Amino acid sequence: MKLYDLHIHTTASDGVLSPAQAVGRAKALGLSGISITDHDTVAGLEEALCAGAAAGIEVITGVEFSVESEKEMHILGYCIGRGERLGRALAALNDARRERNPVILQKLCGLGMDITIGEVEKEAGGNVVGRPHIARVMMKKGYVESMKEAFDRYLAIGRPGYAHRKKLRPASAIRLIRKESGHPVLAHPKLLHMPMYELEQLVAALAKEGLWGIEAYYPSHTAGEAGQYCKIAKRYGLFITSGSDFHDGIRSELDMGCTWNDDEKLLRSLEILIHSNQKALHAG
Repeated sequence: MKLYDLHIHTTASDGVLSPAQAVGRAKALGLSGISITDHDTVAGLEEALCAGAAAGIEVITGVEFSVESEKEMHILGYCIGRGERLGRALAALNDARRERNPVILQKLCGLGMDITIGEVEKEAGGNVVGRPHIARVMMKKGYVESMKEAFDRYLAIGRPGYAHRKKLRPASAIRLIRKESGHPVLAHPKLLHMPMYELEQLVAALAKEGLWGIEAYYPSHTAGEAGQYCKIAKRYGLFITSGSDFHDGIRSELDMGCTWNDDEKLLRSLEILIHSNQKALHAG
């Protein structure tokens, strides 16, 4: 059976492997393909595509948008073009992130944590600098013991170190992905912490805006929850995807491909994504 992982992060955002290293790890694990879905950036795609071609690994282009919501909500975009419209949107999002980082550090300073923007940027080493990099510096300096503690106590929405930044609305992210001939997918629905009936209402609304699918298979989703997400997807004519949300160092217990299975609906989604991806790459 071919194994794919459709949710991978690299050093282009908050992962610890470069795009080429991520492809190499996929090869070593026996995967047939991956999708690079860095946060609010496509900077790692060219490197990944080149490495994938050399290694015989299918690389499906992608991005993960953090969107404006009362909850931490993410929209994945697959098989995206890389036109000027997308470039402008991503640049604006990353400008907002850069403006927010000093505000977070100021709040943490008020809580007794001495962290400089230089330390955070050095930790990031890439184009996107954000909360995960701040959390890593917090760990290195002994302020917290884990990424989870950093977010749960300080950096998540409503916590004392959190600062708001400008994001796209969910419908705007979906429309942008669609305009780039991509496939928008609601990422890790369990992490929205919504009762199932509220989640279904959200999915119904997003489906009207052009949502293509739901990430039904994810490390923290139980088999029962995945089954419910699949039922919701079917109810609204959506597809399903699977991803590990691989970052390494951040979630070292999770490896690429850990959520893939032979669900026929998932395999059908993959067929569509592979075809769309090849079409997009040839058009580019």
